[in-house]
Amino acid sequence: MSGWLEHLGFGLGRAARGLQRVFRRGLVGLGLSTAIPSLAIAAQWDPAKASSNLGIFALSETQLAERKIAITPIGDLELPTGEIIACDPLVTSDDWPALSRKVKPGHYPVSLFEAQGRVAAAFLRFHPGTPVRWELATMPGQDIATLKADEIFGYPVDAGLGSFMAMALMSAAQDRLKPDQNYYDDVLAAEFAPNQDRFVMHHPVAGKATNIAMFWSGWGDGFYPSFWGLDAAGEPLVLMTDFGVLENADGRESSQAN
Repeated sequence: MSGWLEHLGFGLGRAARGLQRVFRRGLVGLGLSTAIPSLAIAAQWDPAKASSNLGIFALSETQLAERKIAITPIGDLELPTGEIIACDPLVTSDDWPALSRKVKPGHYPVSLFEAQGRVAAAFLRFHPGTPVRWELATMPGQDIATLKADEIFGYPVDAGLGSFMAMALMSAAQDRLKPDQNYYDDVLAAEFAPNQDRFVMHHPVAGKATNIAMFWSGWGDGFYPSFWGLDAAGEPLVLMTDFGVLENADGRESSQAN
């Protein structure tokens, strides 16, 4: 079960201002980008109902192959403070808050689950092992107890990209462009190209170790949740963003899976 983790080269290595970004699961697949506030308080919100793919880390290499899921390591992410921002890197403002939970400062490997020619999910590994419990990743000011069963917290995508980063750097990087330039076309495209436009470990400030893991967001624009995979002691083993390509941790199209 741990074989594919070893192949990844695993090495251990802002205020939200009341932000409440909520989506109903039934609308996510439509690619809508309007937040819907929740008024009801759920007795118990179940992460397994928000994603059917949380069991993917318990699958063996053989099982992943049978389900047409490939794992692609893309490099290490520098986390100098242990804070993590998950967002669409090209449309998120520089005051977008980091996730509430922090990890030990260091650098951690980022990998992708790919299926059906798409990036199905992206994940950060902090420790080896299989999560025994899952928790929805939230930002300051977000309370899972306010979610209805069919609602999620996550981030909106409007440029077809998701990312993990340690701090908001993209606004400053884009401000350095000339008026007739576009950051993707004039900066990122050349970096994405060698990876079939699927991912890049981008350094927005030349000569600085701080980087951003950028990757396709499944089928494109939408609203996507992230989840912490925890061990028995409640420590994070993995952070995964699910882009809604997989179903029941299976990458095959429905006609193939049956």
